[in-house]
Amino acid sequence: MKVLGIESTAHTFALGIIDENYNILEDKRAIYKPKEGIVPLEAAKFHSKNANKLLKQISLEEIDLIAIATGPGLAPCLKVGVEFSKKLAKKAGKPLVAVNHCQAHIEIGKILCNTKNPVILYVSGGNTQVIYYNHGYKVLGETQDIGLGNAFDKLGRAIGLKFPCGPKIEKLAKKGKFTLLPYSVKGMDLNFSGILSEALRKIERGEKVEDVLFSFQEVCFSMLAEVCERAIAATGKEELLLVGGVAQNKRLREILETMCRERGAKFFAVPEKYAGDNGVMIAMAGLKNWKEGKKYNIEIKPNWRIDTL
Repeated sequence: MKVLGIESTAHTFALGIIDENYNILEDKRAIYKPKEGIVPLEAAKFHSKNANKLLKQISLEEIDLIAIATGPGLAPCLKVGVEFSKKLAKKAGKPLVAVNHCQAHIEIGKILCNTKNPVILYVSGGNTQVIYYNHGYKVLGETQDIGLGNAFDKLGRAIGLKFPCGPKIEKLAKKGKFTLLPYSVKGMDLNFSGILSEALRKIERGEKVEDVLFSFQEVCFSMLAEVCERAIAATGKEELLLVGGVAQNKRLREILETMCRERGAKFFAVPEKYAGDNGVMIAMAGLKNWKEGKKYNIEIKPNWRIDTL
């Protein structure tokens, strides 16, 4: 059995193929890289332009199942993926399954890291959530304003960095020293907008950019470590899994690994290659849901929360 996964929720249009044992057979991506923030309609046009180009790069022989991410995400981008997948499924005469984008990030992390029952820290552009599984995925805590990945991009654009800004900020931050920034954890929830605003003010006042970037990372990552440690204690779980685009940040991995080691827990992070949006993760989640008999309507769901699955 082979499964084709289609991703189009935001800046990436991607196709991935796996077999019944979750082995990765194909992984193709086209990434929209705007000068400023993502413009949904422009991203959708990019996806429309690149969908068939990517399709020609993969082998569709023996495909038995097609999976499409129907949310959460940007509505125009989701529409491109859904319409593309419907036409493809009809032409090939194959079943089409809907996948929650957030779940897909989690499933690929669990499968590739071979975790058992972890607390999950999902950190991406639009999402920052602490999640665990108990008869369905439950959100223990989350950002109350802006996703950390988006915060990084806003900060990066303010100093002239091009999208995606996270990796460039990580590199510059290595040259910095600590300067005071707000720390905002409320129970299990987090707020990043106030920290971002103060970081921007410090840069405007002439403070060294590298110092502000270093401090922004340290404060935000320390907040994540705090809520994850509390989640591990509250659930009694012995594993922490880091997924999502921001999971590529080595400093975040280092801080979380240290916290886990001190608690006697095991730390796992999705491989960097599969931290960002990709079609392989959609295929994996689609196959898992198909095997478990979980079926969702093929409809665009821009605000589809993982705790409503």
